[in-house]
Amino acid sequence: MQSTLKIGTRESQLAVWQATLVKDLLKQHGIDSELVFIKSEGDIDLKTPLYEMGVQGIFTKALDTALINNKIDIAVHSMKDVPTQLASGVVQAAVLKRASYKDLLVFKNDGNFLSDKNYVANIATSSIRRKAQWLHKYPQHQIHNLRGNVNTRLQKLQSENWDAAIFAAAGLERINLRPQNSIELDWMLPAPAQGAIVIICREYDYETKEKCFLLNDENTALCTKIEKEFLRTLLGGCSTPISALAEIEEDELFFRGNIFSLDGKKKAEIEKIIPIEMEVHLGEIAAEELLNNGGQQIADEIRNAAK
Repeated sequence: MQSTLKIGTRESQLAVWQATLVKDLLKQHGIDSELVFIKSEGDIDLKTPLYEMGVQGIFTKALDTALINNKIDIAVHSMKDVPTQLASGVVQAAVLKRASYKDLLVFKNDGNFLSDKNYVANIATSSIRRKAQWLHKYPQHQIHNLRGNVNTRLQKLQSENWDAAIFAAAGLERINLRPQNSIELDWMLPAPAQGAIVIICREYDYETKEKCFLLNDENTALCTKIEKEFLRTLLGGCSTPISALAEIEEDELFFRGNIFSLDGKKKAEIEKIIPIEMEVHLGEIAAEELLNNGGQQIADEIRNAAK
């Protein structure tokens, strides 16, 4: 009989919060677990063929390697960071109920500059998707690279000569760091699976998978599957200006997706509403329609830019 489950987590405050949530939820079902901290260091064997060529998984490789090497039993990830192609030998065990999927603009002072069409604002984000959507709406603004965990990025916003920075609302809200001087960007479509937490386990560890599945939220799992399928069909990677959101209302699925050029000047988008029982391959179907209606040219430009 399996003993205490080892939950792998990165050491950032948000990652630890997410892993602790899984630990607490498992405890509610009488399942004991403990956290195992995994460093994302440069000495990991990057030559090991865990992923399909072209898929990066920069936030998940260390945990997946520990999982495959039996150092941990499950890994907890922000689902938007997980590659569309999982590492060989690991599978999705559960998706937790989604929190906010929205992006958040955090101001250094105030947001009055947004109404000034002549003002050249300095906006910080490391997300290609956020950058493209922002430049589409505010082409005169300057975008600056902002990396690091949530705490580091909030600190850097204060120390740099920037007007604002863009964050995932769920990340700030989960660890009670959402500043008062912030607004939700209702017009910005999120990254596929943004706001969702996923649990990964070894492919043939059926006992662990069964335990984790107790935490699975069916609606969130379905919506994020559709969003990831949309992403995979278009380009296959997560570092792309591609957005997707699937929502369930009563017996219908509402899907919105888009792709932007890297500079934000070109855009192709799609919206679909279908009965939930017809959801089979909705993400793939929506992506194909998008490619046939202006998306292919943009996708080709992104691929060529990456070469």
